[in-house]
Amino acid sequence: MALIPPQVFPPRKRRPSAGAFIPPKFSDQRLLQSLFLLSQEISSLKPLQFLLKRNSLSIIRKTKILAILFEELLKKPILVLSPTLLCLEEMYLVLQRIKTLLEDCVNGSKMWLLMQSDSVANNFHELTVELATLLDIFSVKEVEVSEDVEELFLLLRKQCSQAKVFVDKRDSSLRLDVLTMLDRIQKEIVPDNSKLAEIFDFLGLPNSLSCKEEIENLEDEVQNQKDEKAKSDMIALIGLVRYAKCVLFEPLTPGSDSKTKKLASDANIPADFRCPISLDLMRDPVVMATGQTYDRESIALWIESGHNTCPKTGQALVHTSLIPNQALKNLIAMWCRELKIPFETAGDNNRTNGVIKNKAALEATKMTASFLVNKMSASQSMEAVNGVIYELRTLAKSNSDSRACIAEAGAIPVLARYLGSDVGVGSLNLQVNAVTAMLNLSILEANKTRIMENGKALNGVIEVLRTGATWEAKGNAAATIFSLSCVHSHRKLLGRKTRVIKGLMDLAKSGPPGPKRDALVAILNLAGDREAARRLVEEGVVDVVKEIINVLPVEAAAILEMVVKRGGIMAVAAAHNTIKKLGTLMREGSETARESAVATLVTICRKGGAEMVAELATIIGIERIIWELMGSGTMRARRKASSLLRTVKRWAAGLDGDFLEGHSTVATSSSSSSRVVISV
Repeated sequence: MALIPPQVFPPRKRRPSAGAFIPPKFSDQRLLQSLFLLSQEISSLKPLQFLLKRNSLSIIRKTKILAILFEELLKKPILVLSPTLLCLEEMYLVLQRIKTLLEDCVNGSKMWLLMQSDSVANNFHELTVELATLLDIFSVKEVEVSEDVEELFLLLRKQCSQAKVFVDKRDSSLRLDVLTMLDRIQKEIVPDNSKLAEIFDFLGLPNSLSCKEEIENLEDEVQNQKDEKAKSDMIALIGLVRYAKCVLFEPLTPGSDSKTKKLASDANIPADFRCPISLDLMRDPVVMATGQTYDRESIALWIESGHNTCPKTGQALVHTSLIPNQALKNLIAMWCRELKIPFETAGDNNRTNGVIKNKAALEATKMTASFLVNKMSASQSMEAVNGVIYELRTLAKSNSDSRACIAEAGAIPVLARYLGSDVGVGSLNLQVNAVTAMLNLSILEANKTRIMENGKALNGVIEVLRTGATWEAKGNAAATIFSLSCVHSHRKLLGRKTRVIKGLMDLAKSGPPGPKRDALVAILNLAGDREAARRLVEEGVVDVVKEIINVLPVEAAAILEMVVKRGGIMAVAAAHNTIKKLGTLMREGSETARESAVATLVTICRKGGAEMVAELATIIGIERIIWELMGSGTMRARRKASSLLRTVKRWAAGLDGDFLEGHSTVATSSSSSSRVVISV
């Protein structure tokens, strides 16, 4: 396979300041002040340290001479710039572009800069040529500066006019080394560590933290590329840096990379922004037939796996069309911008999410995963293991290919060793990292089966759920249970494990808000199985829901709806005491909560009989609440509200048998004399 030529990395879409191409409308004095400040700002910049050093140093020195000229002009008491005004305005634009180019080189990816070194060197030369043209036009005699300044000006003009493109041979040689290494990786040849270290030393990437920042900068560059082939090749560079980060340097641990940009996984993501399947921030939210919203990638995989029900509600799908939820997508994008979290969409193929395929990147990922798993297996100290597992946790978070490579390298049984309670006592972070790595791996469908079939891995996750040393560990264990239970056969198996039910219930009762929500989402998923729903009722899930319905109304209402629907007569009887709370939620809750509340009440009243309807009828203004929901709720909520209204009407008319579902009432029915007549 031929080497990747440098020209496959076209110039990036730059991000110049707004003033870079707009001539300033300043007074003469204001224009000079702006030129002086801008030239001083450029002069204060440090030259590039590793690549294009001579190019950046040269243009910064030239700008320093301009700063001396502008300072001299500002000292003159009376200054008329009319003959040179247009020239100075154009010079302001050139200086803006010089500043933008320097900042772009300093703040961007070093690997990208290496691939673009010839092009960027030419950019520096073009700006120097433009400056030379303006200096030729500028009449220094007319502005009457001192002899020293005039001499410097003439020297600058001569230097700019004689400047030639300079390409450092070391930069070109290093670029060839990197392209050769990528070509060898494509052929599954492991890079030579000494050569790899030499490259990264030259680029100024001396540790794991600098490599992590370089990966993030490269991911930004992917977003700025328009050509799909160029994006793919940029991803190959990401794979190379990720591999080097693991094999050359000590691994990062939580807290040691606090200077890097904030990631969505580190933020407190609003519940409505998380995909109910992956629990990740949704990048491309879509609405399915039941009205529930999921991330497109997750729900598409769910449907492709043969499921014909809604993962959240358990309803059968009348069709599998997915409608983009653009309003929610815009809200998520705004939230990400406010918190300075990178937001990319799966549809744009802008990230390394497995959509853009690259052989070198895939092979580099396989090498990285194999290296980390072998190192984890051989490590003796807890500290060393913790660092390696944190790297695996981070890698598993990145994309589907990474999850597959890590599992294929044999990570799951090794990770299982670090899920026990003895590990939690000895190292809190180690247990958290291990269970979080397992959670990230479980997002891939094939890995769900791998975890379920590995007894030690599954029992380890359950043990963390029950006896985890921290709330974070317990919450991530609950999230792993949820992820595993997205497969129907796994859900049935997990729902029959008493330790799973008890662990989730305990966490839902006493955990802090984040882990509590993780437990509730897992409970909701398990409740889709009738046997699991019955076990949940026996463990008091209805009482737990009643306690949290004011704090987490959406989750509570959804669980109650599912439990009442699947849990049989015992569940309906237990739900009797929640009727008033559901009535309040139907009036005051969010759109989703109101929908679940009315659906639950319909099931309770139909299955529970007259006493349940009588309890509902005692809620003040219940008829108005139902009517309002019929007019303003979701499509499903309107249908359920209409059904509930018919049930209440029949009860008021004494037609009990018309709304019972073929079985006796849960409790003794109210006598006709105790009926509350409701005006509808």
